[in-house]
Amino acid sequence: MTTIGFIGLGTMGAHMAANIQRAGHRLVVHDMRRAAAERLLAGGAEWAESPKDVAARSDVVFLSLPGPPEVEQVVFNSNSGILAGAHPGMALFDLSTDSPAMVRKFHAALAEKGCQAFDAPVSGGPEGARTGKLAIWCGGDRATYDRLKPILDSFGDQAAYIGPIGTATVAKLVHNMAGYAIGLATAEVFSMGVKAGMDPVDLWAAVRQGALGRRRTFDRVVDQFLVNRYDPPAFQLKLAHKDVSLAVGLGRELGVPMHICEYTLAEMTRALERPGWATKDSRIPMTLQLERAGVTIAGDPARIKAILDAEKGG
Repeated sequence: MTTIGFIGLGTMGAHMAANIQRAGHRLVVHDMRRAAAERLLAGGAEWAESPKDVAARSDVVFLSLPGPPEVEQVVFNSNSGILAGAHPGMALFDLSTDSPAMVRKFHAALAEKGCQAFDAPVSGGPEGARTGKLAIWCGGDRATYDRLKPILDSFGDQAAYIGPIGTATVAKLVHNMAGYAIGLATAEVFSMGVKAGMDPVDLWAAVRQGALGRRRTFDRVVDQFLVNRYDPPAFQLKLAHKDVSLAVGLGRELGVPMHICEYTLAEMTRALERPGWATKDSRIPMTLQLERAGVTIAGDPARIKAILDAEKGG
């Protein structure tokens, strides 16, 4: 039986590891807090004292960590890191939203140990992680990916091979950067419409019938922006700021002008500096534009639900 190692049992990781466990795989887990693993341990998972221990006992290792600094520590720590426990034939999938430079770094180091490494960022949020409705974008060796895809299918319904190492990370950064840039652009045009006298829900109901709206672009504003609700967060601002910083950094590295993305990062940085905003929902920077325009958007959730329900009924 293939032994699966899982490191990082936060909001996303705990759900993904649980789905792997439910699929019948033998599971070895580690987190900075042993308490995060209690449900998995109760279900038969084995505890490992360090990432090194996870690697030594596993055929395939998954990481679900906040970002590059944590990945570097978990992989490269000379005493307790994955590299110290890696063995020929082991495969590593980094499910984190990482940097291309870090991905290349651990890929090269693990290759020297006879291991395969993948950048494998996911998309679908905590609910997708819970239900298994996740996209998993993978960059690395194609033959190894094909062999191990059934494991990926145990916790994601849209695992896809993207290309060589690093390509999945680029795809994820493009995806996330587009989402946050569109969010801020939406705040700008909505502030104009509301200041011109439109009711925000009427405006939303109208524009979503256009060509862009038919692609559900404007449905993205329903849960936070349109109803002015940013707590509890679906995804924290501090984590989104990290993702956007990585995307802008990649653009600089490639010499690509990214004026809107630079502006988006600047706006998110301004929001991050507001007391208490770091742990609020990542869409909260959109409110900065509303403040400048001198308008308030707080649509009636019941009206929004009625519009969505009517559409489903039709």
